[in-house]
Amino acid sequence: MEIKTLEAAVEALLFAIGEALPAKDIAQVLEQDVEDVRRLIRNMMSRYDEENRGIQIIELEDSFQLCTKPSMYEYLIRMTHQPRKHTLTDVALETLSIIAYKQPVTRAEIEKIRGVNSDHSINRLVEYNLVCEAGRLDAPGKPILFGTTEEFLRTFGVCSVEELPVLNPEKVEEFKMEAEEEVDLGIEEDS
Repeated sequence: MEIKTLEAAVEALLFAIGEALPAKDIAQVLEQDVEDVRRLIRNMMSRYDEENRGIQIIELEDSFQLCTKPSMYEYLIRMTHQPRKHTLTDVALETLSIIAYKQPVTRAEIEKIRGVNSDHSINRLVEYNLVCEAGRLDAPGKPILFGTTEEFLRTFGVCSVEELPVLNPEKVEEFKMEAEEEVDLGIEEDS
């Protein structure tokens, strides 16, 4: 099959499905080698970027998705007259950070780290499709394990959770000390 036909088939698949497709599935449909398909799609990604098109192909953990370039969102918002951008509170961002770095993680583990009930922020993150159920812990009560979604990767512009910034151990210790001091101050004020 010639390259132009393969590219057209990839575009059609990605457009019609609308979600990220694993490279192996695309290769199977096209009856091509997976590595050749990855190379073909990455070439398409570069060309789309060079041509400054309104769409782009993004890569998410060895899957590919066709989507609108973020620089075009303004035009979409004008068209719909309903800007629908989810904003995350500091509490939701804190909860999301814990899930992203500790996943899979239970609600109890999140609450132990935060020190407060996290039901609302977890539910909001699930509603925004940034977090999902990632199984159940083999423990009494079979608590739900939470992990991040492909939408999380898209929203934060990373291909996989391995690309998240590495936490500075010194800063982590500093945060722990600050949190302990706050807890101590709260106990003293209550006394």
